[in-house]
Amino acid sequence: MELLLPGLGLLFWTLIAFLVVFFLLKAFAWKPILASLKERETGIADAIASADKVKSEMAALKNENEALMTKAREERAVMIKEAKETADKMIADAKDKAKSEYDRIVSDAQTAILQQKNAALTDVKNQVGSLVIEVAEKVLSRELSNKADQENYIKQLTEGAKLN
Repeated sequence: MELLLPGLGLLFWTLIAFLVVFFLLKAFAWKPILASLKERETGIADAIASADKVKSEMAALKNENEALMTKAREERAVMIKEAKETADKMIADAKDKAKSEYDRIVSDAQTAILQQKNAALTDVKNQVGSLVIEVAEKVLSRELSNKADQENYIKQLTEGAKLN
C-alpha cells in the first residue's frame, strides 16, 4: 500500500525538485523556447504571406501571358489578313496585266488582218484593172466591122474572164 500512498517526505522532496527544475527551466529554457516558437510562427506566417504574394504574382503573370497571347493572335490574324490582301492584289494586278496584254495582241492581230485585207483588195483591183486592159486590147486589136459582133465578142471575153 505504500505504493498507493506515498510518504510525506517523498512528496516534499519531489515538490522541491519540481520547483527547482521549474525555476531553472523558467529562467533559462522558457524564454528561448518561446522565442524560437515565436520566431517559427513568424517564419511560417512570412512563408504563407510570401506564398500568397507569389500566388498573386503568378496569377498576374498568367493574366499578362494570356493578354500577350491574345495580342499575338490578333497580330497574327492581321498579318494573315494583310498577306491575303496582298496576294489578292497581286492576282488582280496579274489578271489586269494579262487582260491588257490580251487586248494588245488582239488589237495587233486585227490591225494585221486589216492590212492584209487592204493588200488583198489592192491586189484584186490591180488584177481587175489588168483584165480590163487585156479585154480592151483584144477588142481594139480585132477590127470588126459590125457593132453587134463587137458586143458579142466583149460578152464572150467577160464571161471567160470571170473571177472565182
